[in-house]
Amino acid sequence: MTLRPIVVALICGLAVHLAAAQGANSKSQVIELDESNWDRMLTDEWLVEFYAPWCPACKSLAPIWDDLSTWSDDLNIKTAKVDVTSSPGLSGRFFVTALPTIFHVINGEFRQYKGPRDMNSFMSFVEEKKWEALEQVSAWRKPDSIQMSLVSLFFKLSHFLKELNTMLLKEYGLPVWGSYTLFGIGTVLLGAIFGLILVCIIDCLFPPKSAQRQSFSEHKQKVRAEKVPEELRGDELVDEDEEKRTQELHDEEGADNDDAESEEKETSEGEKYSGSDDSDDELQEEPAAEEMEDDKKTNEPAVAPEPADDKKEKTTTSPDVRKRRPRKAD
Repeated sequence: MTLRPIVVALICGLAVHLAAAQGANSKSQVIELDESNWDRMLTDEWLVEFYAPWCPACKSLAPIWDDLSTWSDDLNIKTAKVDVTSSPGLSGRFFVTALPTIFHVINGEFRQYKGPRDMNSFMSFVEEKKWEALEQVSAWRKPDSIQMSLVSLFFKLSHFLKELNTMLLKEYGLPVWGSYTLFGIGTVLLGAIFGLILVCIIDCLFPPKSAQRQSFSEHKQKVRAEKVPEELRGDELVDEDEEKRTQELHDEEGADNDDAESEEKETSEGEKYSGSDDSDDELQEEPAAEEMEDDKKTNEPAVAPEPADDKKEKTTTSPDVRKRRPRKAD
């Protein structure tokens, strides 16, 4: 009699344990996809959720998504989820910009689900095939295309740089400005290296002809020669501005020479007229005064004649001064 309750309790506990294990197994039907096995969704029908552990909306959707997975066999659909923090390449491949994001995939056709996020809406979407009314993802944005594969590589690179920055700041204690400086220098160096490689590849694929190799100065001279008319080619071209300046200088010098000659001519004429007047006055002077002047001239030493330039300067500077001509003794 005492063993019966114990046996009943053991049977009940075993039943509860089996039920709990069955429930756990039923909730584990959500398939975890990553960058290594994501191509499984290209066959059959799938509902795929993109989430992040820190996303509040993703956390609220998690129990509903687990319940939906228990109906996978009845709906003939597979339920999966992708963690964008551990698979950044897939978030770039599907161009995920908001969380959570849900895609319906059937035989390689991708459609984004934008309806309500409750159990009944998900089941009716699959059972009634409401996904047929949705527009497919365009060809250039298909996750299995080449261009989206390149986008996934950029997302991976950004995720790697983010982790590297975190490591430099936390583990090595590098300041923020130091980390940014290193990234800036690395970006410049990588750009220069890739640019050099690209130029070498282009030169190898499309080698320029020997006649096409010419410096910038040679090209500039060639362009100028093409612009010059044929009759002027080979002649020496003179700068117009310089020629005008030299012509103006010659004109000014000629004008100064003309002014000097005219002043000299006026001075000589004035001396001529003054000489005639002075001769008339001297005729009226007394003979004694003339003899005294002749004696002074004979006693004075001979003065060297002034240079022509000094004479010219005197005439130009004081044109009104008149010189008396000495009268010869009778």
